[in-house]
Formats: sequence, structure tokens, C-alpha cells
Amino acid sequence: MSAAASDHLSFGAQALRYFDRPHERLPTAPVGGPGAWRGPDLAARTDWIACLTAADVAELDAAIAVASGRGPDLRHVRREDFPLPTLAPRIAEWTRELADGRGFVLVRGLPVARWGDERSALVFWGLGRHLGEPGAQNPADELLGHVIDMGEEAANPFVRRYRTAGDIAYHCDLADVVGLLCLRAAARGGASRIVSSVSVFDTLLAARPDFVPRLFEPFRLDTRDDGGGHGPQWVDVPPCRYAGGRLRTFYHSDYFRSVVRHAGVPPFSDEERAVLDRYEEIAASPDLHLDMHFEPGDVQLVSNHTVLHARAAYEDGPGPAQRRHLLRLWLSLRR
Repeated sequence: MSAAASDHLSFGAQALRYFDRPHERLPTAPVGGPGAWRGPDLAARTDWIACLTAADVAELDAAIAVASGRGPDLRHVRREDFPLPTLAPRIAEWTRELADGRGFVLVRGLPVARWGDERSALVFWGLGRHLGEPGAQNPADELLGHVIDMGEEAANPFVRRYRTAGDIAYHCDLADVVGLLCLRAAARGGASRIVSSVSVFDTLLAARPDFVPRLFEPFRLDTRDDGGGHGPQWVDVPPCRYAGGRLRTFYHSDYFRSVVRHAGVPPFSDEERAVLDRYEEIAASPDLHLDMHFEPGDVQLVSNHTVLHARAAYEDGPGPAQRRHLLRLWLSLRR
């Protein structure tokens, strides 16, 4: 689906908005706060899972009937076209949790098998409209992405890895929030792994405070030809910004590391390589990360400011019902 309406952010506008992160100083003490969670603690709890009730699903069914009158193009479905009088306050709570809390929510219970792919996509879009403003996920203005194995080569630096069945290293996307709706799970593998970037930072600060300043200086980010051959080969991005007691982090392991393939880009210094290696070593610690296995009808919502996400490799089964298929939204929260 491509973007046309003015209330959808373009890829470039959304990236500029996302990277508009205020910065005052380097933190010299642990940042802490509700975003500094640890995976094993949350694995023993379920308060981060929002289970929909039969009444919630009935309200979504009613919203489908209203929104269907806007036609088949989801771009024309606005927030007011997808009325959720009872669910809207809960969605507002999810938004606050994403912006000011732990930075992620798992919504469970959408009857995607009954709805089918088209109506499930409409519901996902409608929920996204209540959460924030959708934005393009690439220069081709794709608004609703399909995360599915397209049989492409994962080692190809011009291929975005979500189009493969390979693992995906820790990263953030260029929007306040990324949402994933599971239509069908893989036959094997495909777990989503998330980690608090606040906890990773606080752990690094305690272990290697000498590495912290480098995270507030730019790293080159490989664009992977996202400009269609017309844009820059890389852009400079500081991973961390800190202001008002809040740490906002953008990290992309693959794209930070692959940039050295370009002519004119010097190799990493020993310090730069050590910083990246240590940061990712901490993020991969079982003491910090949380793994979740999606069920059909699950919606995962993740802040790209306070959470890093990754994915394990997976295998599809022989039939369509065993082919992993997620829908993806990039959302900018209302400020």
C-alpha cells in the first residue's frame, strides 16, 4: 500500500521527526526509570500482555463495518472512521506505556483466522490510527508492510532482512513505534527478542564508563540503497541522546557495521569496534533480554526510543498455513 494523503508521513519526514531528539549532556549516573526493565523479571509476569475480551472483539467487528464504507484503500480510513468508544481509553493507556513506560505492549486476541487477511489488516490499521500517525517504511511509500520470506538472500547487503527467513540483529526502526500483527506463525523459530536500551546503557555505564561518550557521537549508518540509488550511501547518526532525564537510543547493528563496505569509509577504530561489540554483548545477555513467540492474532507494539528488537531465524512449513506472515506499521506518536 502506498501513501498519498497528507496526513501520512513520508519516509524522509518521519525519519527527520524521529531523529529530532533533544540532547543536553552525557548522563553520569544510571538513567533508570520504568523503561529500564530486565527480561527475566517480565517473563515471570503477564501485565505487559493486554488480552482482548469478547466485548472488545465485538467493538472491533462494529468498527470494521463502519470503516468498510470508506472503500478498499486503507489510506482513506481515518481515526474517526474506525470508532472504538470503549477501547479508545485502553489504547490511550498503551500509548502512554510506549511513550513513558516500559516501551512495549503485546496485545493478544485478534480473531485473524475468522476475519481473514484483508479485514485483519483493516483492524490493524484502525488500531494504528488510534495510536498515532502512520508513516512510510521506505522511499516507495509503503505504509503497511508484509514481513514474509520472499526467498531473497539474507547475506545480500541490498536486501532488507525482513524479506528473508534469516535472523535479524538488534536494531531500531525510523519511527516512534513499530507495530507487528501476526497473521500466521512460522512452523519453527522466528522468536521476537527485545531488550531495554536503557538497561543496556546503564549496564555499560557501570562496566565501561569510558565507552559512554562514543555513543553520543555519530556513527555512519549504511542506507542500504534506500534512496533507490539517488540518495547518500550513508548518514551520520549519534546512537544516544539525553535530555530531561530521558535517554533516547537509535541502534542498528547491521547498518552500522556494513557501512565500511563503501569506498571512502575508513575501517572502524579499535575503540569504535570495542564499543559496538560490548554494547551488543550486553544486549544479548539472558539477564536483560525478553523473548516472545507470536501467536496468530498477537500485536506487538515497541518503542524505537527505549527498546531494541531482533528476530531469530525461522523455517516455514510446506503449506500456506505454515508460512510466517506478519503485518507491520511504523507510527509517530502524537506530541
